[in-house]
Amino acid sequence: MKYFKLPDLGEGLQEAEIVQWHVNVGDSVKADQLLVSVETAKALVDIPAPHDGVVAKTFGKEGDILHVGEPLLGYEGEDDDAGTVVGRLEGGGSAQADSFFVGAAPSTREHLAPRATPAVRQLARQLGLELSSLAGTGPDGLVTRADVELAAQSARESFGGEKLRGVRRSMAINMARSHAEVVPVTIFGDADLHRWPQARDPLVRLTKAIAAACEVEPILNSWFDGRALSIRQHQKLDLGIAVDTPDGLFVPVVRDVGGRAADDLKEGLARLRADVKARSIPPQEMMGATITLSNFGMLFGRYANPVVVPPQVAIIGAGGIREEPVAWQGKVEIHPVLPLSLTFDHRAVTGGEAARFLKALVEALEAP
Repeated sequence: MKYFKLPDLGEGLQEAEIVQWHVNVGDSVKADQLLVSVETAKALVDIPAPHDGVVAKTFGKEGDILHVGEPLLGYEGEDDDAGTVVGRLEGGGSAQADSFFVGAAPSTREHLAPRATPAVRQLARQLGLELSSLAGTGPDGLVTRADVELAAQSARESFGGEKLRGVRRSMAINMARSHAEVVPVTIFGDADLHRWPQARDPLVRLTKAIAAACEVEPILNSWFDGRALSIRQHQKLDLGIAVDTPDGLFVPVVRDVGGRAADDLKEGLARLRADVKARSIPPQEMMGATITLSNFGMLFGRYANPVVVPPQVAIIGAGGIREEPVAWQGKVEIHPVLPLSLTFDHRAVTGGEAARFLKALVEALEAP
């Protein structure tokens, strides 16, 4: 059998959930024919056949999660090198290593590390399972992938609730990573928009103001390859826009915000929103953001502590515009006020840099 493994689906996408198979065992397929639709943390992806052949086996059913490099489909034909196929090693024959210590008491065996292939150990770590708590059903007590998946299924059934899938599962993983890695600090400010002709849909103005603030305070950084690069070193500002949907949170990226005209930005933002709602946005359109904007005020709320997702080190939250009394030229007037929140990773950004950035952002927004 010749194996076609789950291909690399883009930066940071290491797994995918099977949504629908479009072929069955025994089918003859042509190169580029649609094999299967999968859902990643970014979008729905259709995977075509790499070459002509007859389907001998499909790995996984709808709802199963496969990792990049694991077998996805088998073609009829001569067997490939089993050592190159992730996950096939567990089906090997007898154990290669001794399972006892010469001269040790029988009880010593109870303290041996559980036996499992590297792929199975990685799966157990991802599912939060201790291998030592599992009884292996493979040769000589080898813990197999089926043992791990059965234990995970039993844990889910005993816990109840709803299984996280796709975007929501990715969001949970990213939030956990952020909690473990980022040292977050949030500061707040308000922009008085009374000079605007109409202070209603501020998204385009916000994107341009963020670009202007990055020029004033370019030291606001973004991690890359273990180094901190200033936004000016990125040459252009690629702005992530947090979009909340019933399926979860998407962050499409608007490229080169500072170098585009307002009308072009407005059109690009509308297109990205439509693609997100249709779940047709390409994975590459959700990668490489320099900084992210969460315009949560379109729903509700004034201030927030938005979460920084590595490798970025800052995120801006825009609350809802409110008509508020303000002191203006010695009088109290009613002005539209936009509340802003800036969360930054204090490992990479100082308080002074963040404060100067937020001040520059407010000043850019308050300009006529």
